[in-house]
Amino acid sequence: MVKLSVKDAKIPESSVHFPWFVHVLFRRSDTARLQYAVQLLRQAGSVAVLTGAGISTPSGIPDFRSAYSGLWNQIDPMLAASIWAFYDQPERFYAWMLPLAQRILTALPNPAHLALVELERLGKVEAVITQNIDALHQRAGSRRVLELHGHLRSLTCLRCGFRGDAEPFLQPFVRHNHLPRCPECAAVLKPDAVLFGEPLPEDAVLAAQEAALRCDVMLVVGSSLEVMPAADLPALAARRGAQLIFANRGLTPYDHLADVILEEDVAWTLPRLVEGVRDGEGR
Repeated sequence: MVKLSVKDAKIPESSVHFPWFVHVLFRRSDTARLQYAVQLLRQAGSVAVLTGAGISTPSGIPDFRSAYSGLWNQIDPMLAASIWAFYDQPERFYAWMLPLAQRILTALPNPAHLALVELERLGKVEAVITQNIDALHQRAGSRRVLELHGHLRSLTCLRCGFRGDAEPFLQPFVRHNHLPRCPECAAVLKPDAVLFGEPLPEDAVLAAQEAALRCDVMLVVGSSLEVMPAADLPALAARRGAQLIFANRGLTPYDHLADVILEEDVAWTLPRLVEGVRDGEGR
């Protein structure tokens, strides 16, 4: 079977950086690309999965960087979702957060999330590394999820240090727009999601890097690969010899490293991948 990879194509080194060229190269047979991705997953002893907002858009949660519908096209993230903005005007942060929180709290895992659970059941997935804060991987049943950008399960007071479960605070917020306030000092509570200007959780980052170094295949799903350090994980895996499968609707800065790119809807693509792996192993 022909390996559909820019790394092996006989073209000048500089050419791989032209988005139109990469796009044309990988528009070979959809069936051939899918079959090759299945082959890579069958042969892999360890798969690390990296997911971005694109895996949750079929669940009704908008992404951040799409050309027309991305959340950052509607507002400057530094004005709404940075730690400095939160300190200055937490009310503005929650005004921006309200419609997103409403969607996250009512969203259900889609077939792409469920496919990753099945791939884990088949003994392939070592870890799901996610940039998302929606917890849909956990709700689908994934067991080892590394949340690089935090989560909404708890809230912290930046004034007195109180930390508590988010459920009693977020439900009144999404239903009645009541700001979550600290029961100890009445300051506005901050969700334990990482805002711009905050450090990422060190344990999750180190575990993600270790998974990238150990894996035979890295499967990237729905990530624009524009935010560090998550964006560098595929390159880290490739430097150690791992093969890369990208399941993305749009181009990324790392497409020239991919062994195969799948451009179809991830809610369709991932179940087909898992079916191929399961059928090949007779399970």
